[in-house]
Amino acid sequence: FSLSSFFPSIIHTSAFRHYPTFLPSSSIMSFFGLGSGGLQIKIQLTNTPETHPNEIVYLRHRPSWKVRKNVFATALKKHHPIGGGEPGMGDRGAGPSRIVAYSSEQDVEGQVTLAMPPGKKMDHLGIRVKFFGRIDMEGGAHETTRPSHYDFISLSKELLPPGSLYDTRHIPFIFRNIEKNHESYHGRNVSVKYFVRVEVQRQWLPDITQEHEVLIRIRGHEPSVNEPIKMEVGIEDCLHIEFEYERRCFHLGDVICGKIHFLLVRIKIKHMELAVIRRETSGEGVAMSANAIGTGAGGSNDHNNIAGTTTTGSHANTEIQNIVTETQTLLKYEIMDGAPVKGEVIPVRLFLEGIPADVTPTYHAENHGFSVRYFLNLVLVDEEDRRYFKQQEIILWRKDLG
Repeated sequence: FSLSSFFPSIIHTSAFRHYPTFLPSSSIMSFFGLGSGGLQIKIQLTNTPETHPNEIVYLRHRPSWKVRKNVFATALKKHHPIGGGEPGMGDRGAGPSRIVAYSSEQDVEGQVTLAMPPGKKMDHLGIRVKFFGRIDMEGGAHETTRPSHYDFISLSKELLPPGSLYDTRHIPFIFRNIEKNHESYHGRNVSVKYFVRVEVQRQWLPDITQEHEVLIRIRGHEPSVNEPIKMEVGIEDCLHIEFEYERRCFHLGDVICGKIHFLLVRIKIKHMELAVIRRETSGEGVAMSANAIGTGAGGSNDHNNIAGTTTTGSHANTEIQNIVTETQTLLKYEIMDGAPVKGEVIPVRLFLEGIPADVTPTYHAENHGFSVRYFLNLVLVDEEDRRYFKQQEIILWRKDLG
């Protein structure tokens, strides 16, 4: 007597191999009760550029540290916001929306929409809305040197007490008089973010969360001391030049004007370039590193520094432990072609709005964690392709929100 003759599909487990069953990850999460239970969360800020034209502005794109390839994109009019060009920040599945930047004095006010599918119900232990200001250092360079982020603002308010959700609820919220000392920044190794988070707490199950980023911009003031830059630099008995800029501090829509005087030329110069460089420094001890680097020149071993009376520091200072420096060339163009002669003057005129990147104000050791500085890099190339260069730091500040 054999059971296999009566129950072959049970005894011979190989019979099950012909009927595999695969469930998608979302179905598995719902089966074990780990999903959202069908709950849809939408966060919408109610203040708009139409209601507060002096405190809120539209942006053409989400700010980024990357340099854009299309150098003509910045020539388009900024007064025509793009609708439907990019997904809204934080509203998953809500469709395209415009990117908006808020003044630091503006209150964070909005509405949270909680929607359950018809016929479904979800029990919760309370629903809260939170506002965070966060400095994030999740880049690969900081994975082992310091915590991934630091919250300098953390506020929380209750939206709903413990209970059940079975329909659609619209709940307003507002965070008033928040001191936002840092501007939103999206860098290579560090970022400063403000965001609203909704948390639905559940018993024995993970919380359901939804976030919406709030871009903050801070209007600056022109420095009280803004003297012109005038410096004589050169190589002994070979090259002696004097460069002069009208001032050291510029707002983000400004024009940099200056001129370069050739006082002594005994090398065969092929052409001269002017570049705008952004240097992001992040990590512990940024303030000390920034002071050590100063406003001197930098470069690699195959470049020659044009010596000057104000040159201080060296690149060895950037190798401080836990300090990460990211240098970007935002714009480079030729301002002279051919060999100059003694007494020749080359004019300089650079429009900051024409830089194909998101230029930010200068940040000096923000929260002792990072700094962002800008330099004008003057490069002379001789007929043997040797490069002679000099860097000069400029200070940028924000005049308008847009």
